[in-house]
Amino acid sequence: MCDYSLHAVANRPAEVADRLVSARFPSTTTKGFASCDDPHVAVCLRPGTEIAFEENVRVDGWFFRRHVNDRLARFRQINAGRDQHHDALEFSNGRIVLVTDLRPGQKAVVVQLPVSQAAQKTRTPAPAATPRVARTTP
Repeated sequence: MCDYSLHAVANRPAEVADRLVSARFPSTTTKGFASCDDPHVAVCLRPGTEIAFEENVRVDGWFFRRHVNDRLARFRQINAGRDQHHDALEFSNGRIVLVTDLRPGQKAVVVQLPVSQAAQKTRTPAPAATPRVARTTP
């Protein structure tokens, strides 16, 4: 998913092993992820997608930059139903950071995508074979 303010930007879904960079997109008020190969296309993550950053993550603050002190994160959405940024990363140390607060230029790789809902559906088991009854002729 891409944050609501990135819907006007060309985008595509993330794939395993995609190399991403945190980026500011022209004509928007937010930041997101772009492909390292095509920085003008937003790469949208689905909730549950895991990414690994090359270095400890840095976050832009009001007056100074902060460090998250972690590199592994799972994408999730917060503030649902509100007109606020809702794309966030939950780091393995428990910290949650809005994607729009990431400092631009940080590189990451998509480690794992969430299991698709189609694959989660239980399959109907094949009917069991009916046992054959031996017939005897009188």
